[in-house]
Amino acid sequence: MPLYKVTFTKRFNADGEEADRPEGFVQTVDGVILSAVKAEVIDPPAMHSQDVMDEDDSFLSIGTEVWDYEVAEGREQEFIDALELSQKVIQYEQLDEVI
Repeated sequence: MPLYKVTFTKRFNADGEEADRPEGFVQTVDGVILSAVKAEVIDPPAMHSQDVMDEDDSFLSIGTEVWDYEVAEGREQEFIDALELSQKVIQYEQLDEVI
């Protein structure tokens, strides 16, 4: 099965809490995505050691989130189309297939 690594933009609020779920913007019909696992969350650059954003940094509230997706064989283009339509994807790459 094809495996994809997908990096999304991720919004955070002023308290450093997640403000959206970017993976929810990937809309496919049943059977295209076989599994999806969150691999990594990268905090926005405005986060400081106190785990909150300073008032003057709150506009820097975008981080990233990386997910690993297993996609049904032969349905890769449907998945890629859904990624592109989501408008949340920074990049994606196909990894070696799962054995």
